[in-house]
Amino acid sequence: MIGPRRVEGYVIVSSDGMIADINGVMPPSIQNDADQKVFQDALDRVAVVVHGRHSHEGGPRAARRKRLVVTRQIAAIAPDPAHPHSLLWNPDGAMIEQAIAALGAPAGAIAPIGGTEVFSIFLPVYDAFHLSRAAHAKIPGGRPVFVGVGPDATPEDVLARHGLKPGPRRALDAAAGVTLVIWERSP
Repeated sequence: MIGPRRVEGYVIVSSDGMIADINGVMPPSIQNDADQKVFQDALDRVAVVVHGRHSHEGGPRAARRKRLVVTRQIAAIAPDPAHPHSLLWNPDGAMIEQAIAALGAPAGAIAPIGGTEVFSIFLPVYDAFHLSRAAHAKIPGGRPVFVGVGPDATPEDVLARHGLKPGPRRALDAAAGVTLVIWERSP
């Protein structure tokens, strides 16, 4: 938690724990309509979406959402010239509470949605992490969901090391091998 706000991460990864190829592009092999529906519905319920400059949630309602765009290109907090409901935020220059206050976000959850650095900086404070997995997809040399994911550590290993525990596995699209496990922090 950050103050009274829950922190809930959302991602879909390949079988090898990657979120994008080496160029930062999410390949079609991990894009899935059933997962996208769960993702978009969840983002409709949060107060703030947090992502890096090259990540975005897309979808028809994205422009209306309050969001913080993580970047090192500014000192602390600045308007996002590309989106009227967004602010640019440098975590080294301002606390997230300051950025949320400047954004004017209503009460509610914070949803980090990528990329690797953004997912990783919230590891100590996630209340829940919604980990979807595309079991039939591999992205060799891709970008991992968290710093430290690779041949010796899965996303699940990283979440467990940070005190989160898995819930039941839910099939989102059995034919495509896409599943969802919600990892939660024990009270």
